[in-house]
Amino acid sequence: MSKPFTIGITGGSGSGKTYFLQGLSARFAAHEICLISQDNYYKPRDQQPIDENGVKNFDLPVSIDREAFRHDLLILKSGQNVVKQEYTFNNPLAETRMLEFKSAPIIVVEGLFVQYFEEISNELDLRIFIEAKDHVKLGRRIKRDQVERGYDIDDVLYRYQYHVMPVYERLIEPLKHHADLVIPNNSKFERALEVLVAFLKSRLG
Repeated sequence: MSKPFTIGITGGSGSGKTYFLQGLSARFAAHEICLISQDNYYKPRDQQPIDENGVKNFDLPVSIDREAFRHDLLILKSGQNVVKQEYTFNNPLAETRMLEFKSAPIIVVEGLFVQYFEEISNELDLRIFIEAKDHVKLGRRIKRDQVERGYDIDDVLYRYQYHVMPVYERLIEPLKHHADLVIPNNSKFERALEVLVAFLKSRLG
């Protein structure tokens, strides 16, 4: 098996990374592409940092088990599969699943810090940054956190103002200037997606 082509996709919270990945995945067969998300590598809730108001902050680099994240990425790049328990944050209605990531010719690594963590970034062949306007990202964040993670609106707005934006401005946005490809995603990204798909299809031969 030849070495997989590894793509890292990052961007601010609510930029549309997950939606972009869904579009990308839909254009390939299951054996051609493997998607692995940073979201399943958060440390347990009791190990998450707490801010001065007693609120857990999931938007810091220390919130992620970066060693396990890199370890599983290297396993996938070596041609082996990875089994990982899904991380469900604080949503008591979410049913925890065991996820199987199957190694493939194309590996896509997604998450807020995949390009910030140097040891992860060094494993990437292509770095993609997805950006969107602040009000667009906030709207998407509200929808996601209320529906998927069980946060109320006041909690979402607090986290966005005091956790999400400071980290984005200080640590994530500067990564845009080091990315190989920057994709605006305020409303649609179909043309950029098709360009990427064509490139990857050519690599698959």
